[in-house]
Amino acid sequence: MKLIHLSDLHLGKRLNEFSLIEDQNYILSKILKIIDDEQPDGIIIAGDVYDKSVPTGEAVEMFDDFLVKLAKKNLQVYVNSGNHDSPERLAFGNRIMNASGIHFSSVYNGTPDHFEAEDEYGKVMIYLLPFIKPAHVRRFFPDESIESYTDALKVAVNAMNINKDIRNVLLSHQFVTGAQRSESEEISVGGSDNVDSDVFADFDYVALGHIHRPQNIEKNKIRYCGSPLKYSFSESPYEKSVTVVELKEKGGVNVYTVPLHPLRDMAELKGKYDELTLKSYYEGTTYREDYIHITLTDEDDIPDVMSKLRVIYKNLMKLDYDNKRTRHQAELNGMEDIEHKSPNELFSEFYYQQNGVEMTEEQAQYINNMIENIWEEQL
Repeated sequence: MKLIHLSDLHLGKRLNEFSLIEDQNYILSKILKIIDDEQPDGIIIAGDVYDKSVPTGEAVEMFDDFLVKLAKKNLQVYVNSGNHDSPERLAFGNRIMNASGIHFSSVYNGTPDHFEAEDEYGKVMIYLLPFIKPAHVRRFFPDESIESYTDALKVAVNAMNINKDIRNVLLSHQFVTGAQRSESEEISVGGSDNVDSDVFADFDYVALGHIHRPQNIEKNKIRYCGSPLKYSFSESPYEKSVTVVELKEKGGVNVYTVPLHPLRDMAELKGKYDELTLKSYYEGTTYREDYIHITLTDEDDIPDVMSKLRVIYKNLMKLDYDNKRTRHQAELNGMEDIEHKSPNELFSEFYYQQNGVEMTEEQAQYINNMIENIWEEQL
């Protein structure tokens, strides 16, 4: 059985106030071409179909068109909800669409949706586990001790009572310990949303979503396929792809990728204004069409620099300076690595600056719990 593994479409996303609708329509057309070439038996989409829980009309129309084209190919499609999706909205009409081979995960109720497929090697069970938090699982398993995301996933998976003698595939949208994040993913407090990969031990393949960089957690078994487009400049050096999964006999799984090439790439450029505006610098590149982040190293600010640079780099998204002044200001503010610190680390530093002593362990735990509760309410 051959499956195409996708995730993190984030349809309707805007990046630095630029709409990505055209880019997303383009990449979906490329995915459809890969599907035609690969001839899979099914498509799995492991969460974050949309970028917002209430998606735009354009985003819904785009996904609807994509699903219709998949249905016309007589493919089985399995769609999981992610932390950016509204599970209720995504699951709307799923009982009707099941008849067309389009299967959506229901709102978590203690028993995840599962579907049976079959090939020459026998049965394959495909489980759809939407994005869950410990609070979601405690509701249905009040007698279980659930203090962490790992506890929650362990209880949720154990409740599936899977048949280990047949092949089992799981769609999940969580952060598995060891995965490398990008700037475009939401970071939880102190890594509290980490899930140990051991909870997935009984599955033959785990199709993960949530992390935008393609990567294996366990080769040929637990994998993030990554987003089909780059959604932050931290992803600019990495290539995007479609993951293809071949399930053979029990224990036999082969995974490979097919490259995806976007309508517009993302690039980071650094140098002096006079260097970056030389025709010899950008000629022969795709920079004039790409989404660009420029860091100028000039010591003096260039008047009206954004407008001037956009004559050449029309999709310039972000501009900043790296010079003596900005580095000195960063040192004064203690902000050099603020983007890489969790909220509780920042609060701990603030507390020390205000009081001259470190927080006690009890105070730190109280703040951690408070921030985590706020985090859960916002997602």
